[in-house]
Amino acid sequence: MTQVAQMRQAAPGIPPSLPIELTTCPDALAEAQALRYRVFAEECGARLSTPVAGLDIDEFDTHCEHLLVRDRLTGNVVATTRLLDSEGAKRAGGFYSEGEFHLVGLAQLRGPILEIGRTCVHPDYRNGATISTLWSGLAQLMRERNYSFLMGCASIGMGDDGIQAQAVMQRLRQRYLNREWLNAVPRRPLADMPLPDNVIAQIPPLLKAYVRLGATLCGEPCWDPEFNVADVLILLHSQQLCPRYARHFKAVS
Repeated sequence: MTQVAQMRQAAPGIPPSLPIELTTCPDALAEAQALRYRVFAEECGARLSTPVAGLDIDEFDTHCEHLLVRDRLTGNVVATTRLLDSEGAKRAGGFYSEGEFHLVGLAQLRGPILEIGRTCVHPDYRNGATISTLWSGLAQLMRERNYSFLMGCASIGMGDDGIQAQAVMQRLRQRYLNREWLNAVPRRPLADMPLPDNVIAQIPPLLKAYVRLGATLCGEPCWDPEFNVADVLILLHSQQLCPRYARHFKAVS
């Protein structure tokens, strides 16, 4: 594979002004890390342990491939997510999510796994076209490489000391919690707390997208102190993809 590979747009309606790349190139990775820093540190207040000011860098980045969405007019990276497959996880010493959860049953999953993480979009591009472009590239890779499972952490903000995280889990637990394939036991579980009667669960967009695709929640949330979020481990089996959204996972010629 070339260091930067231009990907064809895999879903109808994706604008040509937003080309997508799959890369391991250090220069392109630095662009993704700069966007991640802007979103996670400057916008969301994450306290990142990074060796280079202005870049979100961790030990997993060099073991991952990175999907980038660019604005063709400016050349700027406007969305990114990183991809760690089973082979990359072996080189990295495990999946990123294993640092937050004991993944009971991981070794018994049959078929290759793709872990998605560090997903973010520039605030000026948070629209359907950009998100669809990112999903399109992910879909193309899953289809072409025959990944059996998509796995990742979806975050819920903890700025309210966990009230929203508890409310979201209360709303989703009965319908979407499923430990059949994988049991994610949090290393830093949230403390139980009574919920106010008037609290409204606001499901974060990424978590909402996962469950609409057919993903299940594999356990209770884990507190991530660096990002000050509650992470929920999601798992999507390629055969359990919701038919309504399956078109996003079909490549076109």
